[in-house]
Amino acid sequence: MAVKKAQMMPTFSYEGIDRKGAKLKGELPARNMALAKVTLRKQGITIKTIREKRKNILEGLMKKKVSTLDITIFTRQLATMMKAGVPLVQSFEIVAEGLENPSMREVVLGIKGEVEGGNTFAGALRKYPQYFDNLFCSLVESGEQSGALETMLDRVAIYKEKSELLKQKIKKAMKYPIAVVVVALVVTIILMVKVVPVFQDLFSSFGADLPAFTKMVVNMSEWMQKYWFILIIAIGAIISSFLEAKKRSKKFRDFLDKAALKAPIFGDLVYKAIIARYSRTLATTFAAGVPLIDALESTAGATNNCVYEEAVLKIRDDVATGQQLQFAMRVTNKFPSMAVQMVAIGEESGALDSMLDKVATHFENEVDNAVDGLTSMMEPLIMAVLGVLVGGLVIAMYLPIFQMGSVV
Repeated sequence: MAVKKAQMMPTFSYEGIDRKGAKLKGELPARNMALAKVTLRKQGITIKTIREKRKNILEGLMKKKVSTLDITIFTRQLATMMKAGVPLVQSFEIVAEGLENPSMREVVLGIKGEVEGGNTFAGALRKYPQYFDNLFCSLVESGEQSGALETMLDRVAIYKEKSELLKQKIKKAMKYPIAVVVVALVVTIILMVKVVPVFQDLFSSFGADLPAFTKMVVNMSEWMQKYWFILIIAIGAIISSFLEAKKRSKKFRDFLDKAALKAPIFGDLVYKAIIARYSRTLATTFAAGVPLIDALESTAGATNNCVYEEAVLKIRDDVATGQQLQFAMRVTNKFPSMAVQMVAIGEESGALDSMLDKVATHFENEVDNAVDGLTSMMEPLIMAVLGVLVGGLVIAMYLPIFQMGSVV
């Protein structure tokens, strides 16, 4: 219910006069008219007019969604404002004004309204669990309780920036081959539907049997011309079924997670990215003063892979019984020896967060190098696939002509 209320919080347009007598107007999200008036009076604003802003249905449909990049930018800007000594509520106002995404601006103003109404910053963030996960809220709560919110926000901002950068690197590795394959399929379909029929009319005037390869291509072309809509529906159905199964079925998601680790080309990249996320998340939470057992529980979900989520939860249970972290990691056989050794050094020297941070940096660099290597390796492979598709069609169309030339 808290999520629904936060999402449906109305916005009030107001005009008034501040303490210096200057006229001003603006908008304020609040639960109701009375709370909006109280909030404005606390800010020293004498209200002239105030009314609830009506929501445009079309505008709501066209509204841009809040992305993880928006959350990352918000965190960094808020951390910068707090480090500069700007009060929290005023920081919300300044950050909201500079945001380009209206949806994110609404979220920030909603958090500001909650804080002004007496809620804690962490409590206000928990009103928006679809944008701020439990790890984010726990770190902010830890900063509020310790009186070092600006320092904690800076750590959270660094963590979000590193996580977003890692995610972008993985997306870069995936997008390039997918885009080229899609283009190749589109070009192939166009050739089959538009170009092959022209050659087919030419072949019918020969009055001779066509080569088997040419017959196959012509038959495929005829099928596509008659049933192209079935092909489009089938592709759409496969994609939508895949997305729906991924959304609803935990078994299917677990299968994909396991398959990703065993993939021949991308498996190593996924593995290094998971180790980097594990190390970065655990380093951030442990440095924030979160107990190791609680930090491991938060880190388990941050791995984004069922295999490593189970492994980290097993590590948490082992640590809870008194085992050292490095020994618990080694028992799972899921972590590289370099990471285990660094954790062992960190535990012995009392600098676990620092060692984990170095492990995270190392594997983030490994992911960067893997993406560059994968991209350079995929380029000739993709060119070969395109050559086979397009070149095969060209050969199929010219085979009858070559045969006629040899007969003559």
